[in-house]
Amino acid sequence: MDELAISVKIADRPYKMTVKAEEEEVIRKAARLINKKIEEYANTYAFNDNQDLLAMVSLWFSTSSLKAQTAVRTDNDDLINGLQTLEKLLSEHKEG
Repeated sequence: MDELAISVKIADRPYKMTVKAEEEEVIRKAARLINKKIEEYANTYAFNDNQDLLAMVSLWFSTSSLKAQTAVRTDNDDLINGLQTLEKLLSEHKEG
């Protein structure tokens, strides 16, 4: 398992970490997305310090994650229902 020592900057603070080589790109992309959201909120809302911006970005990411989880569950339920219907039709056709 190859690991890399990297540094990412979030809200103008560097964070050093050791990550799996295959995770480096997604971690760097996540840091860029966080910084982009921080900038968006800084340009849109009044804030006292970076802590306020980080809290707002954390809430946005959490909300987005929960919405995505719900969508996946709904899609899975729809897929299961569709497969069950198909299985029933195939069984009826086989028997008939």
